[in-house]
Amino acid sequence: MALLIFVRHGQSLYNFENRFTGSLDIGLTPLGRQEAKNAGAKLKGYVFDIAYTSMLVRAWESLEIILHEIHLKIPIVKNSALNERMYGSLQGLNKTETAQKYGVEQVQVWRRSYDIRPPGGESLADTAKRVIPYYENVIAAQLKMGKNVLIVAHGNSLRALMMHLENISPQDICAVNIPTGVPRMYHFDADMRLLSVKYL
Repeated sequence: MALLIFVRHGQSLYNFENRFTGSLDIGLTPLGRQEAKNAGAKLKGYVFDIAYTSMLVRAWESLEIILHEIHLKIPIVKNSALNERMYGSLQGLNKTETAQKYGVEQVQVWRRSYDIRPPGGESLADTAKRVIPYYENVIAAQLKMGKNVLIVAHGNSLRALMMHLENISPQDICAVNIPTGVPRMYHFDADMRLLSVKYL
């Protein structure tokens, strides 16, 4: 029975400052590092064969902290397919100030809708077009061999994966927010049918 666990990275500096981070390479706050340690504490006793993360420091630093907490040295694969969605001209802007400028409803559409892009950026649908093929072609192959996999990535790249794994509709995914530093566990049978899913 294959095991997949994903974790959204701990709080980043731009999370703390309420800014659109997107593909900007922003590091963790002290709280973010503690959240990653807490995730590691919840994962003690689990054994993973391989880990995947994005090219962005907040994700792979979170992964390194988690692996240190569970005293595990395993292969780590970094790939830009797992990067956060690109927020275009909104990147680096304060979310509250952006809502005052464009309106709360418009900003909510940019943040949560499935197929509407922020100016110059990616929609969740665009993000899914890189995340899901990478999962199917690379990560799922490990699961099919019975290997346990850990993914540490970002809110939107993981929302795209969550849609795929749990058959969530584009309408329903709009209401989903993945918390930082909380592992989500998936069990699959030998035919890759999803048996169970839960947060730890």
